[in-house]
Amino acid sequence: MPYRRLPNTDASRMKAMRIALVKGKELPPHKLAYTSRTTIKLEKFLPQFEYGIRRYRDSLLSQNKKNREYYEIVKKARLYLTHFIRVMNMAIFRGELPAETRAFYGIPTDLSTIPSLNTENELLNWGKRIIEGEEFRIKKGGSPITNPTIAVVKVRFGTFLETLSTHHTLSKKTLELSEQIATLRKEADEIILQIWNEVEKTYRTNPEDIRKEKCEEYGLVYFYRKNEIVKFNVAELQDK
Repeated sequence: MPYRRLPNTDASRMKAMRIALVKGKELPPHKLAYTSRTTIKLEKFLPQFEYGIRRYRDSLLSQNKKNREYYEIVKKARLYLTHFIRVMNMAIFRGELPAETRAFYGIPTDLSTIPSLNTENELLNWGKRIIEGEEFRIKKGGSPITNPTIAVVKVRFGTFLETLSTHHTLSKKTLELSEQIATLRKEADEIILQIWNEVEKTYRTNPEDIRKEKCEEYGLVYFYRKNEIVKFNVAELQDK
């Protein structure tokens, strides 16, 4: 005997509900295999589910597109900060600047490596330190570091700051929609289960092949187990 398999994707959920709803509109209530109460629930819920899925997919698509742009901007900001620190360290190594120069940026005077800039917080923290430190050092009479200058670094870092807020806003919106969809999926599964149970109950006294055919008209999906497929194929051959 085949077993039914409930939908497990958004597309299959919508398909199952749409098929059931079409039957609900085609047939009068007394001929319908599921109750009028379920019909009303389905008519109300399906548009909400479709709209929710559409909003979530649009938000996810927009976020993915913006993410690519954002990570490119992050990469540039990190690159310019790294180059600035590296040039400063090279100037110290050549004796053009004293090791105490690092203190202006909050870097230990004996640390010649690049601080970690891997996370957003690290990039924010060190970006502010480097920019403020270089501007203060120049005010104190220090020679500006060039290639890149702090002005160029500041432009790249400023672009990063501008996109950071948008990035977090989009991520938050997508997460909220994802949580809403999770709730809607649960309700969709409950409605589909209810419809399928009512349909199977209506046709429970029919022979298996007829019951299966009638239920499938309402969107129920059945699968044969492997041993049942073999028996079914053998039976077909014998009939021929």
